[in-house]
Amino acid sequence: MEVLDILLSASFWAAAVRIASPLIFATMGEIICERAGVLNLGIEGIMVIGAFAGWMAVYVGAPLWFGVAVAMGAGMLFGLLHATLTVPFGLSQHVVGLGVTLLATSTSYFAYRLMLPEVSSPPKIAPFQPYEIPLLSDVPLIGPALFAQTPMTYAAFLLAGLVAFTLYRTPLGLALRSVGENPAAAAAQGLSVTGLRMGAVIVGSGLMAVGGAFLTLSAFSSFFFEMVNGRGWICIALVVFGAWKPGKAVLGALLYAAFDAFQIRLQQTPIGAVVPYQFFLMMPFILSILALIAMSRRAEVPAALMVAFNRGER
Repeated sequence: MEVLDILLSASFWAAAVRIASPLIFATMGEIICERAGVLNLGIEGIMVIGAFAGWMAVYVGAPLWFGVAVAMGAGMLFGLLHATLTVPFGLSQHVVGLGVTLLATSTSYFAYRLMLPEVSSPPKIAPFQPYEIPLLSDVPLIGPALFAQTPMTYAAFLLAGLVAFTLYRTPLGLALRSVGENPAAAAAQGLSVTGLRMGAVIVGSGLMAVGGAFLTLSAFSSFFFEMVNGRGWICIALVVFGAWKPGKAVLGALLYAAFDAFQIRLQQTPIGAVVPYQFFLMMPFILSILALIAMSRRAEVPAALMVAFNRGER
C-alpha cells in the first residue's frame, strides 16, 4: 500500500520531472551530435564544467540566466576542442571524448580550488525558484508535477520540442541527419560535412553544459565534486533508448528519473529498514539497463556514426 501511495503522490512525480530535466538538456545535446555522425563521450566532463561555470558566474554576482549562458559558452569551448580533433583531423571519437571528459572535470576542480582556496564547504547561491503556472498548477497530481517547476525545467521540455522540430521539419535538420547517414551524398549536394558536424558538436556540447548548470542553478544551489555522478553516461544510454529520437529520449529520461525518485522514497518505508540501501541505489541503473536492452533491439543507428569523412575518399 505504501508503494501505491508513493506512485500516486504529486511530490513523487514532481521530483521525477525535476530529476529528468538535466538529463533532457544533455540528451538533446548528445542527439544533435550523434545525428550528425559524432559520438561525444565528453558529455560527463562537459556537464561538470557547465555546473561549475554557471555556478561561479552567479556566485560572483551575475544574474541566473547569465550564469546559464556562461555555462553554455564553457561547454561550447570544449565542444570546439572535441569537434576540431574528431571532425577535420579524424582522430578517434572514443579517445577524444574521454580526454575531454578528463580535461573538463580536472579544469573544474582546479579552478574551484584556485578561486576558493579557503572554502571548506560549498558556498550557496540563490537558485531559480519554482514558478506556478496559473490554473494549470491547480490540477490534481498533474499540476504540481508539471506546472510548478523552475524555469529551467520548462526550458528543458521546450528544448526537446525545438530539437525535434528542427531535426524533422527544417532544412537544417535534414542536412544534419544527412551528414550522419551518408556524408558523401551530402557533400555531393554541396553541403559542408565538416562545418555541419563541427557546428552540431559545438551546439550539442553547449546544451550538455546547460544540463550541468541545472544542477547548480536550479537543483542544489552549490557546486560540489562528483555532483554530476554519472549522469552524462546515463544520457548516452538514453540516446540509444530513444532510438536517436528526441521524443522517445524524453520518455526515457522521465522513466529513469521515476526509478530514481522511487528508490529514494522507498528507502524511507519499512522495506528500507530491511533491504540494504545499496540495493535501492542500484535499482534505477538495473531497470534502465533492462529497458535499454528491450528498446535497443529496434533502434536504428545513424549509418555514419563514428565514421570519419574525408572529401574525395570512397
